[in-house]
Amino acid sequence: MRAPIERLKKKVQKENLWFFISCLLERKDMYGFEIRNAIKEEFGFLSGNVTAYKVLYLLESGGYVTKIAKGNKTYYRIADKGKDQLRMARRFFAEMKKY
Repeated sequence: MRAPIERLKKKVQKENLWFFISCLLERKDMYGFEIRNAIKEEFGFLSGNVTAYKVLYLLESGGYVTKIAKGNKTYYRIADKGKDQLRMARRFFAEMKKY
């Protein structure tokens, strides 16, 4: 059996990838492969390549991020709706720190 903390980390990291992607996009526009590498550098875990793109697709379809064509690459930018969700998530995490 895996230690409970390892299960918690996996659940937070993998099932809430939108949060980590949004944090990165809050700083600057990024393209998909760049996002995946930045997650590894900034947060210490590697998301699946397909998983990151699926999350980006869902975020875009929900209006939380937008696509921007720059040269031959597609960049993503956090939308105001995405910034609102990020603020709410940070408040939630701050409340959880009480425990």
